[in-house]
Amino acid sequence: MRTVWSLIYGVIYVLYTGVVLRKVRKINRDDMTRKEYNEKVHQLPKRFGRRFFKQSGSKMIVKGEKNIPEAPYLIVGNHQANYDIFAYLGYFKEPFGFISKIEVSRIWIVKPWMEQMDCLFLDRQNRRESVKTFKKGIELLKDGHPLAIFPEGTRSMGHEMLPFKSGSFTLAKKAKVPVLPVMIDGTHRIMEDNKNLIKKATVYMTICEPISIEQVQEMSLDELAEETQSRIQKALDETEES
Repeated sequence: MRTVWSLIYGVIYVLYTGVVLRKVRKINRDDMTRKEYNEKVHQLPKRFGRRFFKQSGSKMIVKGEKNIPEAPYLIVGNHQANYDIFAYLGYFKEPFGFISKIEVSRIWIVKPWMEQMDCLFLDRQNRRESVKTFKKGIELLKDGHPLAIFPEGTRSMGHEMLPFKSGSFTLAKKAKVPVLPVMIDGTHRIMEDNKNLIKKATVYMTICEPISIEQVQEMSLDELAEETQSRIQKALDETEES
């Protein structure tokens, strides 16, 4: 029953967002700063993320918000399940854009909203398009817009992480911004562990200590990937022990 009600709620809210989207598209970006634009445009998506997450009956525990640096920064997180998206939208307190796989752009209503939120769609099978996406990401970061990427490339479906792809960290190096490792744990228990039926779970989000601009410039891409994954793994281990 929780699955049915979540789907009904999601459909109704998505229809409502379509009305708001028309107003958002009329916003003149030249009339406001990047911070003002983000706060205005991201209000409804963040509210939707939190409400849809709560609709599952799940509980969220967030730690480490004091570690969020001044924008811009590159959020790098592990990726357990589909509900990671709603967890990030609803509970990461600052506005940001996702770097998402190209397939997501085919979902009705999702693409136009993500475009307004300055999210990016990455086609890993097309190198030329991937380069264009990364160049746009670097521009957005330099403009003061935080971005989030999942360097595992797909959902891990559990506690064990997949190897981080080091190329993701090119964004931070080229834009000269800090890397903010973010750990999430428990989202796979909401849906994927239950044959895609929605059940409540306790989810943990830990915002780890950022890797400074100086460290980002000193490290190689492989070292950055290893250090970021190490910080997230430590947070995962601490969550498992608690």
